Amino acid sequence: MDGAYGDSTRSVKAVGSESIPGQPVAPVPIPASTYHLSPDETEPLDSYGRSSNPSWRQLEAALAELEGAAAALTFGSGMAAITSVLRVVAKPGATVVVPSDGYYQVRRYAAEYLAPQGITVVEAATAEMCGAAAEADVVLAETPANPGLDVVDLHRLAMTCRSRGGTLVVDNTTATPLGQQPLSLGADLVVASATKSLSGHSDLIAGYVAGSQPELMAAVERDRLLAGPILGAFEAWLVLRSLGSAGLRFERQCQNAHALAVMLRSHPAVRSVRYPGLPDDPAHGLASSQMKRFGGLVSIELADAAAVHALVERSALLIASTSFGGIHTSVDRRARWGDPVASGFARISAGIEDTDDLLRDVEAALS
Repeated sequence: MDGAYGDSTRSVKAVGSESIPGQPVAPVPIPASTYHLSPDETEPLDSYGRSSNPSWRQLEAALAELEGAAAALTFGSGMAAITSVLRVVAKPGATVVVPSDGYYQVRRYAAEYLAPQGITVVEAATAEMCGAAAEADVVLAETPANPGLDVVDLHRLAMTCRSRGGTLVVDNTTATPLGQQPLSLGADLVVASATKSLSGHSDLIAGYVAGSQPELMAAVERDRLLAGPILGAFEAWLVLRSLGSAGLRFERQCQNAHALAVMLRSHPAVRSVRYPGLPDDPAHGLASSQMKRFGGLVSIELADAAAVHALVERSALLIASTSFGGIHTSVDRRARWGDPVASGFARISAGIEDTDDLLRDVEAALS
């Protein structure tokens, strides 16, 4: 796709259909699970929906286009995508690095399912990831890390992994392919939850893997076939339907997140603010070098848990929700899920409300 296009144009073009007179402009849902078989048993036609289907292929082509990948594979959730990749690349005797400050369920999966198979699991904070990678066979990085929003140097990390023949997998959920493209910085695979900003309406769960190494992608596809963590054909259509507006939505989310971060860092009720787009944020320099946009998440610390709940209760616009990337601005107190953060730590996911309305509402709720 022409690199001169903006993100909204890229999003629209990625989901575009072939121009055939008399055929629909937009993709249509194809929820079939079973297909008529051909007498020619060598003919490569669809036979069963768990193997492949037109709905997946349309969505996978769009996701690959946005990630700058040769191919993409859809899954029933972001965790399904991550665990499928780990089953493929992490073998007994290997050392696997996972982020200690990233999504907590990944750490649990590594401890409960990888470690008992004789896999050495190392938890490393984002700032320590490059050092830990020097002795690893597989590195799973998340950048910006959820929920603290630290950033890892992906190019340096990729070079470290490559020097010892390791595999680098990058969770691109928080940044989205509209914010950064890890494959272009040296990652072997991208994993992500399409539940968040890409689908963006808080009404479905989906995930994907993207990459450009045929053998690696074929192994992940085989695991998906045998393990069955598939995405429903109708959900695939819903993601594809939503993807066309992702550029517009993500642009507003990033705009609102930046405006919130600027306002919140000077508010007396807020103890600290993290947002990679702030010039004085510890991750800003690195984020500026590898991210096109800084994302729709802002992390803050208030006095305690009660202050976080009061913020939502006093607001007319904020909702309490643990997912992110939707059209509504949401707040999640992360300590409730066991994240190693202060009781008043909250992750704010900026929605697509008018920026001035959102700022007034949050400031009034804090005051």
